[in-house]
Amino acid sequence: MESTQLLEHTGFEARGIVRHKRSTAQRATDNVAEELPVALVYNGISHAVMMCTPLDLEAFAVGFSLTEGIVARNAEIHDLEVRMHAHAAEVQMEISEHAFATMRARRRALAGRTGCGVCGIESIALLDLEPARMPEPAARIAPSRAMIERAVAALPSHQRLMQATGGVHAAAWCDAGGEILHVFEDVGRHNGLDKLIGHLAMQRVDMADGFVLLSSRASYELVRKVARMNIQMLATISAPTALAIRIAEQAGVRLLSFCRQDGYVDYTSASIEGACGDAAC
Repeated sequence: MESTQLLEHTGFEARGIVRHKRSTAQRATDNVAEELPVALVYNGISHAVMMCTPLDLEAFAVGFSLTEGIVARNAEIHDLEVRMHAHAAEVQMEISEHAFATMRARRRALAGRTGCGVCGIESIALLDLEPARMPEPAARIAPSRAMIERAVAALPSHQRLMQATGGVHAAAWCDAGGEILHVFEDVGRHNGLDKLIGHLAMQRVDMADGFVLLSSRASYELVRKVARMNIQMLATISAPTALAIRIAEQAGVRLLSFCRQDGYVDYTSASIEGACGDAAC
């Protein structure tokens, strides 16, 4: 698998501003997050255009392809080339004939926007709201306050773009003890998750051995992506939606939200076999 980047991006731009505070106005420079349209092209056919931060686009393309079910495994992507332009980018991929035929049969066309992973979908039936229950992992991760505290406390130090701009989400991969191993950032929370999953797949990380921490709310498409990759637990800083909880329960994903340094809310303990109670955790 090869990739080529023609232009380098930092993930943010410096802009001149006038900062107003109380009775003063001061000229200064502010860093703002980059947001570019990225076309995902499979075997010469453009399938999706997503708005995202133009970093880690190879990982993003691989993760998107996996979490959207376009390919079943990384090996079905035979070639990949990232083409960067001044105000846009495209990722050209060659995928297996079987995966390409399946993609075309679904007739799915996405037009992504910041904060929305399914905008532009052609029909409600294509939303895939009835996931199969994922295989039971060899060892269930038992959530604990210490684990969540450790991950949440460490996350800000990994958020380079957030520190620079204050305007991006982060997706972190944590081990069973809550240590953060990998972090990816993007203006779109679903893009950040795709980048993370793409990286894990490319590095052949066993996704049954850890969990994902997101600096966002837990919406339907995030849980669905996690479930499709057989990741057993998703933790989010903000609230879940009712549909996200239902998808997590059906798929067997442990969903923790309102994760803070002093606790969290477990929304799926009743649906997870052998779930520990708060006293045990």
